[in-house]
Amino acid sequence: MAPILLNCTGNEHNQLVQVRNPYLDTMEEDILYHLSLCTKTHNLPEMFGDIEFVCVGGSSNRMKAFAQFIHQELKLPENPEEVKDICEGTDRYCMYKVGPVLSISHGMGVPSISIMLHELIKLLHQAQCHNVVLFRLGTSGGVLAPGTVVITDKAVDYCFRPQFEQVVLGKIITRSTQLDEGVSNELLQRSSELKKFPSIIGNTMQGRLDGAICSFSHEEKLEYLRKAYDAGVRNIEMESTVFAVIGVALLNRYEGDQITSPHDVLVEYQQRPQIRVAHFIKKRLAHII
Repeated sequence: MAPILLNCTGNEHNQLVQVRNPYLDTMEEDILYHLSLCTKTHNLPEMFGDIEFVCVGGSSNRMKAFAQFIHQELKLPENPEEVKDICEGTDRYCMYKVGPVLSISHGMGVPSISIMLHELIKLLHQAQCHNVVLFRLGTSGGVLAPGTVVITDKAVDYCFRPQFEQVVLGKIITRSTQLDEGVSNELLQRSSELKKFPSIIGNTMQGRLDGAICSFSHEEKLEYLRKAYDAGVRNIEMESTVFAVIGVALLNRYEGDQITSPHDVLVEYQQRPQIRVAHFIKKRLAHII
């Protein structure tokens, strides 16, 4: 994960999730309103202290499906169809705990995922979690063949800069979007073991090229895509500069901006990042050699 909100303390093998906000220590309680949790009413270390992996994605249905999928992959007891939504007290997000894995939805767009991430990181801190690896699973446009899984090296903005700009108290704050290179490389290595579908490492760009208003020509769009490709961009999606994605390309933007693949093909595409991450998690947990 990019070091936007997250910091870790401890030695290399025992890193405790920390937050960069000294004012939290002065609060009697921390209400994680949009997750329907609170430090005073919930024992967060008992509920979440064993979390090692967090997987987030935009769609509530997709993250429930992933929770059920990882439940089966880890061969956990009980019925995977009965996974419980911890956030059922709110209609903003869904959250499922499956052994050491947390599966959470984040909605659509930068504001929605930002709100979720603030509360998620505080949750991991309050729960005293260690050595947590965070993933975002998603779909995207691409500048490559549809169905390719892109493991983000770094997220770039519309000018191909690896940074996220935010206005805080009237001042522009710029933060790096560089991700954990070790995790990216390990994901690619694990992906090569499956050999089911193509996976690459590349940059992810935030933005859309089609919409209700268009101020550029088709030729200008293609020229921009060529520049993006030359800058290392391999896929395009909406929230990447806040939290980059392990995303599957649903279409090639060189060929158009509309998704035309059949529904069953798209469903299979959407499962590809989940399969990659599940394999990574099982390897880390030594479920498979």
